[in-house]
Amino acid sequence: MRTGYFYSLVFALLTSASIAAIAAPTAKPEAGNAPLVLEVSPKAQSGKVDLNQADAPTLQRELAGVGEAKAKAIVAYRESNGPFASVDELLEVKGIGKAILDKNREKLEVN
Repeated sequence: MRTGYFYSLVFALLTSASIAAIAAPTAKPEAGNAPLVLEVSPKAQSGKVDLNQADAPTLQRELAGVGEAKAKAIVAYRESNGPFASVDELLEVKGIGKAILDKNREKLEVN
């Protein structure tokens, strides 16, 4: 009976050692790899979205209450009527009301 117990312990030890060897990384990562760098746009640094330069995905991502359709409507308005003269001109875009403008006024700028 002791022999069976001994073999069980040896088996458990060898099994755990082999699992640890398989799970351990075989090679260390190279220290010479360049770190990843995130590009930060000027918009993100100032915290404001320029209505005359932002594309539809940026408008959709950065503005509250603005989905894909409204973002495309803003870009279409800008392309057909020229650049925005003021943030308040955003009210002329179909689907943009006073509530959406008021929610996003601090995030918007016109250059």
